[in-house]
Amino acid sequence: MTTPPRVDGRTARSERTRNAIVDAHLRLIAEGDLRPTADRIAKLAGVSLRALWSHFADMEALMAASGQRVLEQRDASYRSIPPELPLAERIETFSRQRARMLEEIGPTARASALKEPFSSALQRYRRLHVARVRDELTSTFPEEIGTDEDLLNALTAISLWPTWSTWREAMGLPVEAAQAALARSVRSLLS
Repeated sequence: MTTPPRVDGRTARSERTRNAIVDAHLRLIAEGDLRPTADRIAKLAGVSLRALWSHFADMEALMAASGQRVLEQRDASYRSIPPELPLAERIETFSRQRARMLEEIGPTARASALKEPFSSALQRYRRLHVARVRDELTSTFPEEIGTDEDLLNALTAISLWPTWSTWREAMGLPVEAAQAALARSVRSLLS
């Protein structure tokens, strides 16, 4: 019988504190505080400012940890769509899933947009999100996209947060109407 590796108490506490800080950061953003201060984050996490700064060198490091968490949540939320399904079913399933995922990342996408021009970490996470969407598209519509890079670029652009934000926020569409616009756009590009 193998005994599980022993976890040092300080290491476990440190990890709990670090997670509490990231959780607090993301919770404040989800509640609409798109630029939470270190003080508000520490208070919500139940830690001192000193503890926050001992776990994160600066806000950039905290944003990187939060970005990693959002990417992990996004990956856990994603379900692959079998490419052998009929095209109409794949389009509807893809659009429904993208709508759900875009709604989930909405608050952090808004907050990131404010700081992304000045944050290499946020720029890196945006590129990772774009790469994930491109992978989703090529695995869901492999035969339709083939090697057509222009088609993949167009499909990617309509499947990302900026387009979703335009439909939902600038145009005021409800989720169902924005999802229908996405599905129609994908259908049009693939036909």
